[in-house]
Amino acid sequence: MKSIRIGTRNSALALWQAREVARYLQNNNYTTEIMPILSSGDKNLNQPLYALGITGVFTRDLDTALLNDEIDIAVHSLKDVPTKLPQHTELIAYLERDYPQDVLIRKESAKNKEFHELNLATSSLRRRAFWLKYYPEATFSDIRGNIQTRLQKLEEQDFDATILSLAGIKRMKMDIDYEMLPLMIPAPSQGVIAVAGHSDKKEINEIVRQINHKPTQICVEIERNFLSTLEGGCTAPIGAFAEIFDDQIRFKAALCSLDGKNCIATDENFTYNESENFGEKYAKIVLENGGKELMAEIKSQI
Repeated sequence: MKSIRIGTRNSALALWQAREVARYLQNNNYTTEIMPILSSGDKNLNQPLYALGITGVFTRDLDTALLNDEIDIAVHSLKDVPTKLPQHTELIAYLERDYPQDVLIRKESAKNKEFHELNLATSSLRRRAFWLKYYPEATFSDIRGNIQTRLQKLEEQDFDATILSLAGIKRMKMDIDYEMLPLMIPAPSQGVIAVAGHSDKKEINEIVRQINHKPTQICVEIERNFLSTLEGGCTAPIGAFAEIFDDQIRFKAALCSLDGKNCIATDENFTYNESENFGEKYAKIVLENGGKELMAEIKSQI
């Protein structure tokens, strides 16, 4: 069989993710070729994502390449992937989740400040809303770019700290101090590398499915079904995190208003079975308990 063409964004972290998928495939004796593609989300670093007014800003260029047969598979950070995929594309494999958490990184001059005193740089509506829930007087600055760019901006610009995904820091083997943030519920499917394929490429899709990590797939499908049922795009202030222990699932999720004052949360333990859509089930409970009105309010404000 010919070499499998792996499409990826061209950031250092995205290339690491693509190489990881390539490594798994090579371990199964398949040859691979990595093909970097510049994404729209990487081209515009001046506006926060929610202001761009579209979902899939980091994935659509790879989707286009996939549909045009320029690549065979596309590697994504799953939290960037919309819950509604383009026609003729599908998610075919998930690597084992490593680090789902958000972490706080401060500049040296702010190391002694209390959380409520920090001027926080983040463009994520979820991170802002969850932070405001606990620290309603907090001030924010917008920040975009890859990890290295954000850390450089942290040093050079007038804010105290930023929040990043721990997965990126660990994958890049960055030697920086960070603080865990138990108050944050991760974005749905944060910390997971996913592979998308073209629905017509049956042979390649079957090859790639061999590297799928089923427990991770179960958890992220619950999280993404929760997100999809709430009709929240990747930018809405929604956190969702599922963990699996044997056949038991712990699922924590929340929908927050933009100002953090109104949060509707759920924390469930249940026995998993394939026939039940648990993400949809718990999202409907959130919607029935004020979530529908809250989602309408959020959409009107974004």
